[in-house]
Amino acid sequence: MDKKRVSQIKEQFDLVIHSDEGAHIEFWYARELMPLLGYERWENFDKAVSRAMESCETSGIEVADHFREVTKMIETGKGARRPVKDYMLTRYACYLIAQNGDPKKEEIAFAQSYFAVQTRKQELIEERIALIERTEARGRLRESEKRLSQNIYERGVDDAGFGRIRSKGDRALFGGYTTQEMKDRLGVKDTRPLADFLPTLTIAAKNLATEMTNYNVEEKDLQGERAITGEHVQNNLSVREMLGQRGIKPENLPPAEDIKKLERRVKSQEKKLAAQSGKLPEKGTDGGNDNGQ
Repeated sequence: MDKKRVSQIKEQFDLVIHSDEGAHIEFWYARELMPLLGYERWENFDKAVSRAMESCETSGIEVADHFREVTKMIETGKGARRPVKDYMLTRYACYLIAQNGDPKKEEIAFAQSYFAVQTRKQELIEERIALIERTEARGRLRESEKRLSQNIYERGVDDAGFGRIRSKGDRALFGGYTTQEMKDRLGVKDTRPLADFLPTLTIAAKNLATEMTNYNVEEKDLQGERAITGEHVQNNLSVREMLGQRGIKPENLPPAEDIKKLERRVKSQEKKLAAQSGKLPEKGTDGGNDNGQ
C-alpha cells in the first residue's frame, strides 16, 4: 500500500474518532466504522464485533471496558426516526475487530495497523502495514510449499527429493546461488529457513514460482522427481527473468529483519494495547449515553 493511499484512508478513519474528555479516552461507533472496514451489511459486521468480543473475553480482559452496546436514533424519511443497535468501541476493541477481518482487504490491513499504533503517526502505520504484508506473504509461501510437498509425495517423491527440488528452484531464482549460499550471503543460521529473512518481494517471487509448479504438476499430472524438478526450475527462471526486466536481481536484495523477531515484537505490543486504550466511560456520561444522543 503506497504512502498516498495510506494517507487517504487515514483521513477517513480520523474523521470518525470520538472522545470523552472526562474519561480521557478516544472511542468509535461501530456503524461509522463499518464501511471503513469494507463491510456493507450491518448483520455481517455485527458478527465480526461478536467474534472480537469473544477474543477479548478469551484473553481475560473485561469485555465491558472495551465494547458497549448502545441504541442510536436514525432518520428513516419524512422526519421519522427509529432506534438501531450500535456499539461504542475502544481502540483495543477496534483492533480486535480488524484482527477478525480478512487481511487481504486493504482496509483491514490498514485498520490492524492504525488501531495498534498508539500515536497513529503515518510513518508508524506504514511500517506496520509493511510488516503485515511481509507476514502474509510468508504465510502464503508456507502454504504453497506445503501443497507442493503433498503433490510431489503423491507422485513418488520423498522428503529428501522435495528438498532437492526446492533447492534447485532457489538456484534458478537466485542466479546460480544455492539455498545455503544465499543463507551465507544474508547471514542466516543453518537452522533457520531462508524465507524468514527475505524481503517481501523475494518471498512473493518464490511463492509465484511455487504456485506455478503446483498448477502444472496437477494440470499435466507430472510424475517423479526429474519431471517436477524441471518444471520448478523453469518456473523460477521465468520469475527471475520477469524481475530482471525491471532491473531486480533477487540475490542482490538486502536481507529483511528476522520475521520471527518481528512477530514477537508485534505480540508484545498487542499485550499492551488493551491497557493503553483505556476504558469506556461510565454509562450516563456524554460518550456512554445508551440512546446515542
